[in-house]
Amino acid sequence: MSHQLEKVKELIQLREKARLGGGEKRIESQHKKGKYTARERIAMLLDEGSFEEFDMFVTHRCVNFGIEKESYLGDGIVTGYGTIEGRLVYVYAQDFTVFGGSLSEALAMKICKVMDQAMKMGAPVIGINDSGGARIQEGVNALAGYAEIFQRNILASGVVPQISGIFGPCAGGAVYSPALTDFNIMTKGTSYMFLTGPKVVKTVTGEDVTQEQLGGASVHATKSGVAHFAVDTEEEGLTLIRKLIGFLPQNNLEEAPILETNDPIDRLEDGLNDIIPDSPNKPYDMYEVIGAIIDNGEFLEVHKDYAQNIIVGFARFNGQSVGIVANQPKVMAGVLDINASRKAARFVRFCDAFNIPIVTLVDVPGFLPGTGQEYGGVILHGAKLLYAYGEATVPKVTVTLRKSYGGAYCVMSSKHLRGDMNYAWPTAEIAVMGPSGAVEIIFAKEVAGAENPAEMQAVKEEEYREAFANPFNAAKYGYIDDVIEPRNTRFRIIRALQQLQTKKLVNPAKKHDNLPL
Repeated sequence: MSHQLEKVKELIQLREKARLGGGEKRIESQHKKGKYTARERIAMLLDEGSFEEFDMFVTHRCVNFGIEKESYLGDGIVTGYGTIEGRLVYVYAQDFTVFGGSLSEALAMKICKVMDQAMKMGAPVIGINDSGGARIQEGVNALAGYAEIFQRNILASGVVPQISGIFGPCAGGAVYSPALTDFNIMTKGTSYMFLTGPKVVKTVTGEDVTQEQLGGASVHATKSGVAHFAVDTEEEGLTLIRKLIGFLPQNNLEEAPILETNDPIDRLEDGLNDIIPDSPNKPYDMYEVIGAIIDNGEFLEVHKDYAQNIIVGFARFNGQSVGIVANQPKVMAGVLDINASRKAARFVRFCDAFNIPIVTLVDVPGFLPGTGQEYGGVILHGAKLLYAYGEATVPKVTVTLRKSYGGAYCVMSSKHLRGDMNYAWPTAEIAVMGPSGAVEIIFAKEVAGAENPAEMQAVKEEEYREAFANPFNAAKYGYIDDVIEPRNTRFRIIRALQQLQTKKLVNPAKKHDNLPL
């Protein structure tokens, strides 16, 4: 065998060794936990045969506590690039079979390299987390590695889409990279995220809590809002990432891909003409409205189980990717509160950063009253949503279906926050407050002095309702561009979006804003 062939053979053997990560035994134990290996995950995520790996031969350079005797090629992370539906993406996946996926200086350097490359090329970054945390033997070098990654997450924010899959443990400083990215996906039963683990919690606060109770997927998907999606299996999570990428542009200077659709623009939905109940206090399901007007009823909901009084997610109108924000009258009457405001504000800002038009469906009775909300700073949190809409320069189309009262009217993509096209259904009620509260203020004396106060209250409520429980009062001032037939909603939204394709709007020059946090 020639010298060159020997060298080639050596390369092939080294590659095989690197691909085994921590070895067969550890791969088997990963599988036993119902988890895939880093390379299996990447293979499922990317188009077949498209993965090109970087830094397969990197090893750690630590000499403390005997760790120098143990070294693996790749050092606990697989990095590189490939395609999703033919579009370039950069990926890294922590390899739990090597030192429990723990972060070393060398491992961090590999992640940073991929992120730098993604920024140069203007392509999304997808990170799959499955790690025991910092490699303790490396001390401050591991922490420095984390901070280097965070710095890149921050600079990439709003430039290229960043998606995190949490497919195992993610604790301590490690949680901040996913927290800085645009979307977090967690797997139920096998993933958790927390800053301090159950043992420390027990020592400091005396609380007895399991990893699942402290930071499992269901906790972060329902209570904290840290996770945007919770999935049952890793396959489901990886398919979801592929689907999500389909709605997004490659970077902030591009548009999302347009898909061909067989769903007619002028499809009428007669069911919408009588979906609003006769009683203003009766709910209906906003999902029915969304499903009826979007292309083929396909809606990719974000934060589905968190703050369910507001709905956010991606859909298409005539093949164009759009972000939808909608109040949900079925949950807490669709009222806005702290969590709903935060959820929607983050979503609106994401869409604005990546040139995705925003369609807002409004049915909001106001903000949730009470000390819990006021002490929690609902003023500041409500202002975040107001701010997000006012700052957004992407096309904004708003449809008011029923209630739009008080400050919540202003907040929900009103004309005054530069809404481009504001439509209303004939059932829309745009007013400072609901009829009963208004009458108690405006006609307090008449009601109190009447022979039959209850009857007078009802008469005056009807008067107020006639004046304001219709969209024509707002239309009179041009705050509503048109009152539309509900069954035509899809057609009118698509025409509005077509008209707005050449929209140009620039905010005043500034270093950055100071939105209320």
